[in-house]
Amino acid sequence: MKLEHVAMYVNDLEGARDFFCRYFDAQSNDGYHNPNTGLRTYFLTFAGGVRLELMTRPAMTDTEKAQTRTGLTHIAFSAGGKDQVDALTQRLRQDGYTVLSGPRTTGDGYYESCVLGPEDNQIEITE
Repeated sequence: MKLEHVAMYVNDLEGARDFFCRYFDAQSNDGYHNPNTGLRTYFLTFAGGVRLELMTRPAMTDTEKAQTRTGLTHIAFSAGGKDQVDALTQRLRQDGYTVLSGPRTTGDGYYESCVLGPEDNQIEITE
C-alpha cells in the first residue's frame, strides 16, 4: 500500500498552489470547482508521484495552528542533499518566510530545516 495523497484546506488557493509550484517543483492540474458547494481544488503532483490536494470553500473556520498539536503537523520534502536544503531554506528566508529551525542535523540524524509555509502550515525540508 502507498500513500496516494494528502489534502489541505487553505484560504488562498492560488497563493498556496503558487508556493508549492515555485519552491517544490509541483505540477498543478487545471483545478476543480463544484458550483453546488463552492469547493475549489487543485491537485499538485511532486517528483515520484506523491500528490497534495489543496482545497478551499466558502465559510471555513481558520483557527490558530499550534506547532505542537494533535493531528497532521507538517509536510516533509526531500530536497536531495544538504546543499539543496541550505539553498532552499535561504531562498525561503529571503522571500520572507519564517524559518522555525535549521538547517541542522537533528538528534535522530536528519539534516533538515522547518519553515512556515502558506497560512502557517509547517514545511520540513530534508536531504
